Amino acid sequence: MIAMARIEQTKLPGVGVRYEFETEAGQRLGVIHHRTGRRELFVCPPEDPDLPSISVHLTDDEAHSLVDTLGGSQVVESLADLKQRIEGLAIDWLTVESESKYADRTIGDARIRSRTGVSVVAVVRNEDPFPAPGPDFHIEVGDTLVVVGTPDGIELVADILTNG
Repeated sequence: MIAMARIEQTKLPGVGVRYEFETEAGQRLGVIHHRTGRRELFVCPPEDPDLPSISVHLTDDEAHSLVDTLGGSQVVESLADLKQRIEGLAIDWLTVESESKYADRTIGDARIRSRTGVSVVAVVRNEDPFPAPGPDFHIEVGDTLVVVGTPDGIELVADILTNG
């Protein structure tokens, strides 16, 4: 079995999500997915993993071309087809922080669906997925809620988790 690099995901509040991994040479390689849809490819040298030595902004077409070049064309085609069928729908991963008003409470207590129209389709806890959790599912600090809905609705869920 081929060992794959571990991809780290970091939420960038108000910006999007940063995905990165370390190459065998010790460089940090990653992509920032901006909430606007823009993507930024970056490479950081081993001596300073926080200072990009290369940063490239990619349009959607350029990002798809890069994925094609790396061998992911079938995935891109599938996602493009799915996007056409569900335009206006977004998916996000929201981490429950220790300050969350709903840490140690249930999904039903937060009334996410009734307040925002957004569905919690899964919860990831310590790398263990819990698909289709019901309203009685107990939310813990560090859980990642996988949510589907409109971008505005998802922003409301993020606010609900933080501020109640």
